[in-house]
Amino acid sequence: MVSHSNLLVALCSAANFINAADRVIMPIAIIKMTPKFQWDMHWQGWILSSFSFGYLSSQIIGGRCAPKLGGKHVLTFAVTLWSLSTFLTPLIAKSVFALIVARILLGFGEGLGLPTVFHIFAHSVPVEGRSKAFGYLVAMGSVGQTVASIMCPHLPWQWMFYFFGSLGFIWVLLWLGLYNEEKRSPDDDYIIPAPRVNNPHVRWIEFICHWPLWGIYIAHFSMNWSNYTIMHWLPTYLANHLDADEKDISLTAVPYIMNSLVGVGAGHLADSLIRNKWTVLSVRRLMTVIGLLGPGLFLLFFMSVKNLLLAVVFISLSMGLSACNSAGHLSNHADVAPHHAGITFAVSNTLATIPGIVCGPLTAELVTTSGGRWFPVFVLSAAVNFVGAVIYQSQSAASQVL
Repeated sequence: MVSHSNLLVALCSAANFINAADRVIMPIAIIKMTPKFQWDMHWQGWILSSFSFGYLSSQIIGGRCAPKLGGKHVLTFAVTLWSLSTFLTPLIAKSVFALIVARILLGFGEGLGLPTVFHIFAHSVPVEGRSKAFGYLVAMGSVGQTVASIMCPHLPWQWMFYFFGSLGFIWVLLWLGLYNEEKRSPDDDYIIPAPRVNNPHVRWIEFICHWPLWGIYIAHFSMNWSNYTIMHWLPTYLANHLDADEKDISLTAVPYIMNSLVGVGAGHLADSLIRNKWTVLSVRRLMTVIGLLGPGLFLLFFMSVKNLLLAVVFISLSMGLSACNSAGHLSNHADVAPHHAGITFAVSNTLATIPGIVCGPLTAELVTTSGGRWFPVFVLSAAVNFVGAVIYQSQSAASQVL
């Protein structure tokens, strides 16, 4: 019989599969949509980045609503909203204004999701299984991106949105039918010890005045800078800079396959190290430094090659190593703020969504002003990763601060 926590991890990971797949659709569909709707590169940048405006605005709302309304209700609303926004996109694509509004609503719904999941995991998954749980969560997101990257180039652009929007509606039905949000009994074998401090009335200033939290926030920001750049612009870069055709665009699935495999492996490795008497802090730091320095280095290799296959290999290694962050700073929330992990993640993901807003128009501007060269884009991304790794190593902690 499947345990309560395993069912929960499976359902939340499936939600993240759909969440991540829905994000990948537009960067692929926009290649087919641009000639039809005559968008220039700057309009493409704003359409891609509009998602992040909604995503940023709902992070803290999700973190606050989950403890008050219950994770099940909030996650139900979130998946319903982002799936509806995805499904309706082809119907309103003729209007740039309506399309941007739909993208903002997509981001708003998805922004509610992960803070809610982090809150649920912090209360329902034991500490020795959290790295693995977060590893599966992040890995399934990568699987979603992989599936979307393989399928979408072979579908009419409208059906990209219809298919994945429908998956979200199916998930909602399964979630409502299979998962019961209930208090655990004393007989459950996965009881989680009560946090050392269990004060639900922490002042908001507490979420921004501890350096261990800022170490997490900055590492998350750095990771997302390169991830958003790749997610938004990789299909366009391969098509325009390396002459990839429609069939070759499916190769954008490879980085996400690598990301999912490494994410699961990193989670199991991290939990194994903790069981073998490594300190939690040393494991979090190890996984984060691999997850930031490695991707930055391979981004520099990626930008230096003109061969399509070699470029895919380097960007896949970059995205793969990035998945180590799931067992690093992303798992660190439940260590330093077990009672407030949903809120600390919301703050972190709010700050880490700024790259999603900035990278679209900034990339378009850098490429345009540099005469079509992508060199400044990838050097900047690598530099941000390197800085984030240094700050996390010096400021992180694994002891509870909230």
